[in-house]
Amino acid sequence: MAAIHDLIAQIQDETLRAKLEQEVNKLTKQKKFGLVFEEHLPECTPLYEVPIKKGSTVAKKIGPISDMYIVIAIKDGKAMCMRKSGEETEEIPVDELVCVAEFGEPIYPYLKPIDTVCNAPDSDLWHTLIEADNYHALQLLEYLYAGKVDCIYIDPPYNTGAKDWKYNNDYVDGSDAYRHSKWLSMMSKRLKLAKKLLNPKDSVLIVTIDENEVHHLRCVLEEIFSESYIQMITIVINKKGSARLRFSRVEEYALFVFIGQATVPTYFNDYLSYGENGSKKEILESEPRWERLLRGGTGSRREDSPTLFYPVYVDPEKKQLIGAGDILPLDQQPDLSDIENRQIAWPIRKDGSFGRWQASPMTFNELISQGYAKLGTWDKNRKTWTVLYLNRGTRKRIDDGEIIITDRDPETGVVSVKFSKPEAKMYAIKTVWVRSSHDSGVYGSTLLRNILGHNRMFDFPKSLYSTKDALQAILRSKNNALVLDFFAGSGTTLHAVNLLNAEDGGNRRCIMVTNNEVSDAEAKNLTKQGFKPGDKEWEELGIARYVTWPRTVCSIEGHDINGNPLKGNYIGSDIPMSDGFKANAAYFKLGFLDKTAVSLGMQFKEMIPTLWMKAGAHGPCPALDSDMLPNMLILPENRFAVLLEEADFPEFEQKIKEHSEIETIYIITDSEAGYREMISHFNGKETFQLYRDYLDNFRINTGRNEQ
Repeated sequence: MAAIHDLIAQIQDETLRAKLEQEVNKLTKQKKFGLVFEEHLPECTPLYEVPIKKGSTVAKKIGPISDMYIVIAIKDGKAMCMRKSGEETEEIPVDELVCVAEFGEPIYPYLKPIDTVCNAPDSDLWHTLIEADNYHALQLLEYLYAGKVDCIYIDPPYNTGAKDWKYNNDYVDGSDAYRHSKWLSMMSKRLKLAKKLLNPKDSVLIVTIDENEVHHLRCVLEEIFSESYIQMITIVINKKGSARLRFSRVEEYALFVFIGQATVPTYFNDYLSYGENGSKKEILESEPRWERLLRGGTGSRREDSPTLFYPVYVDPEKKQLIGAGDILPLDQQPDLSDIENRQIAWPIRKDGSFGRWQASPMTFNELISQGYAKLGTWDKNRKTWTVLYLNRGTRKRIDDGEIIITDRDPETGVVSVKFSKPEAKMYAIKTVWVRSSHDSGVYGSTLLRNILGHNRMFDFPKSLYSTKDALQAILRSKNNALVLDFFAGSGTTLHAVNLLNAEDGGNRRCIMVTNNEVSDAEAKNLTKQGFKPGDKEWEELGIARYVTWPRTVCSIEGHDINGNPLKGNYIGSDIPMSDGFKANAAYFKLGFLDKTAVSLGMQFKEMIPTLWMKAGAHGPCPALDSDMLPNMLILPENRFAVLLEEADFPEFEQKIKEHSEIETIYIITDSEAGYREMISHFNGKETFQLYRDYLDNFRINTGRNEQ
């Protein structure tokens, strides 16, 4: 519809234009997800490293990437281009152009190594960061890990109407009538691929979002994951509040999609009760809560329970409860004169009206005698005393031994209580999370600034601890889980996975995907300096290279960007941040191969990182030292092997027998029958036929069938 409006605007005949607009407006009333919805094709991705040649689809580096051309000829550094949407031609300098991949076109991706960080040389656990458009990265990951991912955690752009996300290389602002539609179209394509990655038997998708798209997103998730259970969590991320037109927002949301038999195990921490951060130490040292005897909420008026309106006698000198008086009938008014002497407490509400207590006079007197009721403070606003007691649930836990009486006041008889073994009591995690450690300012922005010296591009990065708690809720018993974040941004997810592993000795692996966009302010500044996307100066200030990867290196090695040790401990675990993590990570950039060159075996070296990841990313990613291809690769440290020459199969088979560590085998052959015969010798191993397996996957997996 957006494209139709653009075309209508070009019609010169005002009468015809008005009639067409009238008919189109009727169509826009046919809504999906409660809004004007369309698929918004095509999406486009700039391919800065792909050489421009005759026949290439290109766009200008500066300008809308959806404004595409076909290169007709190249001469003297200039390309004669024909606009795809018309017949007009234009001569454009080649260095001002970039190749473009349209959504739905077959692509043949590979992983170009950029950097590594190794802080655990004895561990074969390697995390990965992939710099890429996340749609194409998801296509690659489907080839690598279809049905194998245990948890996907994503924090997509919230589509607030500010410049917080791009569509086809242009920012979408709040005045765009199709803003929500474009966002949903972008998300639905990626969620459909994400679904293929998740383990259908037991996995979870977590999407964090705010009020701008939460309800639209829920509709899309219900459509794509119709067979799954979906639940929404409210997370308080800023107790100070963020200004909105009316209410001040303190929260965001996390939608959990439970695939197959996935569930949330009970835990000693319900993410709402007990302490500021809910750490085990806090909970162990916390005290049971004393409740107010004055009823609050619904049914709290005097007339709602007339038999629970009575005086409570007080000794103000000893700060002691004496006992409950007789019930005062509803048609009689209390004598409030003794309130001035502070000798009687009545159930008076905040607005000055009469309320009611939560226990009968008989029960309350019993509570006093048992030491289960005590006098609180004088409330100057209500002009009466606050009366506290241990409710029925707490008293039962005393009887059951979960709460113990540690002391008794010799004068008032009031007991002191504490949890006996709170770790033995497990709770269902609640749907509202209130933890000071979830503050996105302190444990998102400030934490990032302490590591990198800046938090540019991310006004409100995720709190490290809210991310860790979300992952921990579902991965507590999955120490070897595979976690994916394809909106990686500042790199919080990998940081959280490493912290979770450090706390419980886990071996969870994380894959992050992020593009390398620069901020709007940086783009304007770079453009003024004469730089364009793809230039080294431009790319160095992109998200992946300027934020995600530096944070990954610093957090793993335990220092800031200047090499100074990080200060303080991680909350709840007392692990020094300066210790870093016993972890390793590899950084790749997604590139694209030529199909013909792949089929001829001319790009085997480029494919090795892809084969390494498909085999489980064990050990450092291997590389060939020369352009001469070997007859075979036997890589026990990486748990995979490759046969390049069929004639050497007997020797290859013998070497596989000598290295039981090898779990994945790649055989390069054009013969289907020969491949079947060879793999029959490797029972229990995972085998793949190259290059057919790779080429067929990406020839078929174009995305067109996702519409």
